[in-house]
Amino acid sequence: MRIDLSGTSVLVTGASRGIGAAVARAMGEAGARVAIHYRGQRQQAAALAARIGAGAEIFQADLGNPEECLALWEAVTARFGRVNTLVNNAGIAIASPLESAPGEWLQAWDTTMAVNLRAPAILSKLAIEHFRNHGGGRIINISSRAAFRGDQPPYLAYAASKGGLVALTRSIARGFGKEGVIAFNVAPGFTRTDMAKDFLDEYGEDYVAGDIALRRLTEPEDIAPIVVFLASGLGDHSTGGTIDVNAGSYVH
Repeated sequence: MRIDLSGTSVLVTGASRGIGAAVARAMGEAGARVAIHYRGQRQQAAALAARIGAGAEIFQADLGNPEECLALWEAVTARFGRVNTLVNNAGIAIASPLESAPGEWLQAWDTTMAVNLRAPAILSKLAIEHFRNHGGGRIINISSRAAFRGDQPPYLAYAASKGGLVALTRSIARGFGKEGVIAFNVAPGFTRTDMAKDFLDEYGEDYVAGDIALRRLTEPEDIAPIVVFLASGLGDHSTGGTIDVNAGSYVH
């Protein structure tokens, strides 16, 4: 089965590296025009757009700033006109042990929630309004297995933000499905990305590999095809659902 997304446009946040970059590449290979969001890695984002071609463009925004979330959506729709799929992929994981000073711990919590939950909420609100006026669309939120099984103590905020993202997705699916708005969660387990490097450095690859049922750690390229499939419309009757991509860590 070959998925053809020709004639569609996709916004992928956090697309300059990791899962987001893999998703952007896969979307482009399927024929979609891709809006590549980045925060600080302009060179990587530009190289990715050049590699994808087909009208792919880059858009800068700090998703921790609500005004920049609004500006991002406005910039993409101004350039692309119609957006068919929003992929809320951008996320951060800030280690914040309970032993941290109260102010430091709170700052890490607030920053995590702003990027991992508030930004997807803002972009989803704008996408829903856009989809209502353009015959529907799809929102794909990249959550985490941490939303369901929790995380290590220094990452309480990360797990909580991803749990909130799951609830947001389900609420969108329930509330706006009859208006053509479809929403999914994709929940990766531990994935080999730049963002995961600190965790790997602290706990070691053997610790992570011992928690999964397969022989190798999940790579971004293992996740991207699932996101493309969900963007195609072939899985719409799973709206509100979560696709787990965690190398069997729930059953291990």
